[in-house]
Amino acid sequence: MNLESQWVVGFVDGEGCWYVGCLKRADMALGYQIQPEFTVVQHELDIQVLHALKAFFKCGSVTRNHGDRWCWRVKNLEHFLTIIIPFFEQHPLKTKRRQEFLTFRDICLKMKNKEHLNPEKIPDVIALANTLRVQTEKQKTRKLAAKSNRLAKDSTKSSN
Repeated sequence: MNLESQWVVGFVDGEGCWYVGCLKRADMALGYQIQPEFTVVQHELDIQVLHALKAFFKCGSVTRNHGDRWCWRVKNLEHFLTIIIPFFEQHPLKTKRRQEFLTFRDICLKMKNKEHLNPEKIPDVIALANTLRVQTEKQKTRKLAAKSNRLAKDSTKSSN
């Protein structure tokens, strides 16, 4: 399967996910591990698209995500800096994914400059990662309501 740049842009606009995990890790010097990740998930019937993306970008891996879902995933900072980011700078995304990409890119550049290893700068990296997902007001309201429900349940459990 031969992919063209603009098709890839459209597909990632609809199916791509830019993510940066900020994992608390007591064994890490600053207490956190910062993990950037770019993922595209598809049903196993469309796994050939994931392999085509891997071939197009010449990086990442295709693995089972869960159940009948598979993903093409890139986790290597060098691949972001030399392949993924330059591609999407040259071929801009068109939807809210563009803002997510720009935030993701900023985090990767901070990591390139070792800011995630600097005790004075890691809070900025984590704060930026927390703003990565662009959400609608409805999504924000739903997320806030779910958090409130969890807190209410937790306080009920602790008072019993």
